[in-house]
Amino acid sequence: MSVAMLKMYISFAGIISLFLATGLIYLSRFKLSGIISIITAIFAYLFMIFGGLIILYIVFSGPTG
Repeated sequence: MSVAMLKMYISFAGIISLFLATGLIYLSRFKLSGIISIITAIFAYLFMIFGGLIILYIVFSGPTG
């Protein structure tokens, strides 16, 4: 597997993580209440940080040859 393909799959993981964070934030704010809402929000923000770091790494790692 080439480096470019590996970076593509890693970026897919970052994109999926960001979509999951968006859905979980929506759930925690509008559909859930109590402690479940807080736990869901914590997971959502962890997914957002994880996805953002992955995308940041992919963007700043430069082109592949």
